[in-house]
Amino acid sequence: MAYILIVEDDRDINDLIARNLKLVGHTYHQVLDGMEAIRIAANQDFDLILLDVMLPGLDGFGVIQKIATTPTIFITAKDGLEDRLTGLSLGADDYIVKPFEMLELLARIEAVLRRTKKNTTAFTLDGATIDMTTRIAKVHGNEIDLSPKEFDLLEVLIRNQNIALSREKLLELAWGYSYAGETRTVDNHIQKLRSKLGWEDRIKTIYKLGYRLEVKK
Repeated sequence: MAYILIVEDDRDINDLIARNLKLVGHTYHQVLDGMEAIRIAANQDFDLILLDVMLPGLDGFGVIQKIATTPTIFITAKDGLEDRLTGLSLGADDYIVKPFEMLELLARIEAVLRRTKKNTTAFTLDGATIDMTTRIAKVHGNEIDLSPKEFDLLEVLIRNQNIALSREKLLELAWGYSYAGETRTVDNHIQKLRSKLGWEDRIKTIYKLGYRLEVKK
């Protein structure tokens, strides 16, 4: 997983992002102003920076010019086209406008980390190893047969580990569409993943909602 610098002067938003990064396995460092961000980034290597624009000391546009070599996602209330173009022209990898959905932010983070090759591609749990690049899953060294859609669903669970996802959200993320009716197909695929991976106690059923891949030690 990745080491991420959170630069956000709103303590509640900063803490919310930190909690969700921790849930999915990332580590992080939190700062509240632009000058502190530059100081920290000069002394530590980060895989990604989540950067607000409106900051005390030095705004985000000034910060990114000092640390442009580190992949950066702007997270800001400044939603004008000119602001977006400024942020992207300064080298930002993405630009997210507040308020935002946390699952969207996590997905955007994963996308940037994959593009910049700053994220691990292998995931291990209870004797199972899943390689996201080759899309090969093994249990105790033996490759197991997963259908393309089973692997898609597995990847969504891993990317959002420890987060409860509704059946509708799993359909949207793994199948790529919203489904306002029967969601039994998700249940069937979950049952197959549990059986093939030996994760009966890891993929938890969340009553009246959906599922969560639990990896907490």
